[in-house]
Amino acid sequence: MLHLSALYRYPLKSCMAEPLQQAGFDELGMSGDRRWMLVDEASGRFYTQRALPQMAQLSVLWTGDAVTLSAPGLGSLDVQVPADEEANLRGITIWRDNFRVPDAGEEAARWVSALVGKPTRLVHVPKARARWLPSGYGTVEDRVGFADGFPLLLIGQSSLEDLSQKVGRPLEMLRFRPNLVVSGAEAFAEDGWKRIRIGDVELRVLKPCSRCIMTTMDPATGERSADREPMTTLKTYRERNGEIWFGQNLVSDGPGQVEVGMPVEVLE
Repeated sequence: MLHLSALYRYPLKSCMAEPLQQAGFDELGMSGDRRWMLVDEASGRFYTQRALPQMAQLSVLWTGDAVTLSAPGLGSLDVQVPADEEANLRGITIWRDNFRVPDAGEEAARWVSALVGKPTRLVHVPKARARWLPSGYGTVEDRVGFADGFPLLLIGQSSLEDLSQKVGRPLEMLRFRPNLVVSGAEAFAEDGWKRIRIGDVELRVLKPCSRCIMTTMDPATGERSADREPMTTLKTYRERNGEIWFGQNLVSDGPGQVEVGMPVEVLE
């Protein structure tokens, strides 16, 4: 039976995953997913593990109105969602998108700067300041927080197993940072889906996910694989139009709740 076999939230962009048994969905996708981000203090440019592999060691627990940050040697820090969405705004950049979002304050900045090793700010995106999706995708109502381009990522468990077999060793699902893992389908069946339902949440499948060098990094340590796997193997059979595809980008329609083990219905 086609079913939801794993759920992951990434409260702070490019940091550790938070495995879940259930998750709520709102206007920006999974509640609490990639609503926080680290940026360079001077430029406002976003940080990821591509440049800062130590971000793989940063654990983030989302509690609704706050997050708890934890990292080796730094202990933990509770950071509240900024109370005023229009105060202490900071200009930031994600790829080609430039916008302003609330800064989390000086205590948080000192903590994350110690992790990064240079002046860094922690920022939060409220729903009212979320971005539109890339041109040509979704509707005018669809928004995304701090994810690269789309709010949700789905991967089939069989697709990972197929790739692992071709690479010649087991690969961790978290290399690919999905929100939703679906089991019970053939490898890459998700390539043909347009709409699915899980519980009371309907999701639209918008485009394949184009993969980058982060998939070659150990999700626990941030270290890159010497053989550039799995990108080397993916390039041999998943390259389309100059991009390497693995997984599908989605948006959710309306609020709802999902749980691991729920059936997944392909509507279209």
